[in-house]
Amino acid sequence: LAMLNQTEVSEFILLGLTDIQGLQHFFFISFLLLYLTSLLGNGAIVTMVISEPRLHTPMYFFLGNLSCLDIFYSTVTVPRMLTGFLFGHQPISFGGCLAQLHFFHFLGSTEAVLLATMAYDRYVAVCNPLRYALVMSPRTCLLLAVASWSTGFVRAMMHSVMTSQLRFCGHNHIHHFFCDIKPLLNLACSSTSLNMTLLSVVTTSIVLGPFTLIVLSYLYIISFIFQKVRSQEERRTPFCTCAAHLTTMALFYIPVLFNYTPPSSGSSPKRDVQVSLMYSAATPALNPLIYTLRNQEVRSALKKTLGRKL
Repeated sequence: LAMLNQTEVSEFILLGLTDIQGLQHFFFISFLLLYLTSLLGNGAIVTMVISEPRLHTPMYFFLGNLSCLDIFYSTVTVPRMLTGFLFGHQPISFGGCLAQLHFFHFLGSTEAVLLATMAYDRYVAVCNPLRYALVMSPRTCLLLAVASWSTGFVRAMMHSVMTSQLRFCGHNHIHHFFCDIKPLLNLACSSTSLNMTLLSVVTTSIVLGPFTLIVLSYLYIISFIFQKVRSQEERRTPFCTCAAHLTTMALFYIPVLFNYTPPSSGSSPKRDVQVSLMYSAATPALNPLIYTLRNQEVRSALKKTLGRKL
């Protein structure tokens, strides 16, 4: 009842990606395949990191965390979007909408911080190999992982609490395939200036902070490799690992920076939806491929794990 008093709108309608019948079937198949790829690929990495003692290292511990995140992250939005393609516009309750918003931003922010943690791990491994085991001790790794998840949780909590305080009346059609903050703020009847400020400040800091750290880490790594490592062969390994990480980072950060910083009123909802698709559906499916194709250790461990299963 409290929910209904505070808002005249008790549910929203997610309009999804398209109303064109032929396109809906095409999108359904495409995104179903992407989602299955994400589940299988990330699931394989998590299983492998847990079951293969050789991969019990900081780098794979963080990679396991990333894969776990990606499974949840795509699950928050994609299944509902798929139902939308099959059955048309999706009603979602006010509480369900807030929950989706919360988990989407919780997992997304965690990933932003985790990618920075992984960059720091690579920096220590390449530039300070002798102290690596000491600096990246199991306790430190655990603390860094917990810090990443907690930061994401706190940030998402701020947004969901702030959004739950808004009044919604009249329009309840969301021009998106999930409940994101900006489309919801467009529907609110009460003032959203505080929410918009929070979105700009918090999102900019949680995206640009880790992003800056990552760029600095890699500038250090690259200059270190060119100054200290003489042979081409020895340069290859750190470059391969870093290339995988940089690709993942670009796939995640570029669309996010596009969408949320600065959250100008001028940006078109249509473009926002297209960009969101990139990091909510495509990136989680691509991450396992990027990491396994570029990485000898992962490939051999994968063969071993699959061999055991077969």
